[in-house]
Amino acid sequence: MRAIVIKEHGGPEVLRLTATETPAPGPGEALVDVEARGVNFIDVYQRSGAYQVPLPYVPGMEAAGTVAALGEGVTDLRVGQRVGWAMAPGGYADQAVVSASLLVPVPDAVSTEQAAALMLQGMTAHYLTHSVHPVAEGETVLVHAAAGGTGLLVTQLAKARGARVIGTVSTDEKERIAREAGADEVIRYTRTPVAPAVRELTDGEGVAAVYDGVGRDTFDASLDSLRPRGVLALFGQSSGAVEPVDPQRLNSAGAVYLTRPSLAYFVADRQELLGRAGDLFGLVGKGALDVRIGGRYELGQAGEAQADLASRSTTGKLLLV
Repeated sequence: MRAIVIKEHGGPEVLRLTATETPAPGPGEALVDVEARGVNFIDVYQRSGAYQVPLPYVPGMEAAGTVAALGEGVTDLRVGQRVGWAMAPGGYADQAVVSASLLVPVPDAVSTEQAAALMLQGMTAHYLTHSVHPVAEGETVLVHAAAGGTGLLVTQLAKARGARVIGTVSTDEKERIAREAGADEVIRYTRTPVAPAVRELTDGEGVAAVYDGVGRDTFDASLDSLRPRGVLALFGQSSGAVEPVDPQRLNSAGAVYLTRPSLAYFVADRQELLGRAGDLFGLVGKGALDVRIGGRYELGQAGEAQADLASRSTTGKLLLV
């Protein structure tokens, strides 16, 4: 089989398509024929060395495909069943061995590409809007990178819960896409300082929550955009890591809350995993959640896909298919 193998940390050029042996599932595992793989910033961080992983390494923390074989003791899956997963490596390959406890059955109403696009970013959007700060009807929230893969899903889920959504984008095209997803107001951060614009749009009050996957470039504006006792959910760092923060800044901003969540802690058991994925799949099946695929690349183009993602010029979800 083929797999992208990282043998040393570096730029996109270290993502090399390599012929490898087909793995065999052990007890409690399944072998999956991978059909679609999500491209995420965690893949970029692991490739670059910002997040340390043992080398050699097959990246890809989000994918979907069909069960090809089952290891001993797996009773709740079957060969030929479509499944998706997140938070386990190995997706950048033709086949992957995954713990059966992480595999989510994909219903007929959801395509394999949609499943691959939802397992990491979709469940991230779900835990942000349902658990980190459960959006309440009538609240105003701020979503950075609102035309990106996660931003579009956060926007739709927040709107479904009755929020007014302010999104930030960089271009006319991204503004159009964010508004189509339901953003009520859009701030072009390349033209307008974000925090003053948020204050103007909220009559000086600020927003109940900021969903920030950008990090260093947006952190100060995010903090300055909150209402008293608001929540800054810093769930990513596409622009780089945030410098250490003096806790007194949270007091000065209005006794606000700062959290740095990640998906693993919000799918901590199988029932929670199945519940979040099931909610998302149900919305897609009803046509109530749009999964925008912004780019499709062949497996051997993984380096190009990651470079495009890191450029922050893309919209929607990037997939290796």
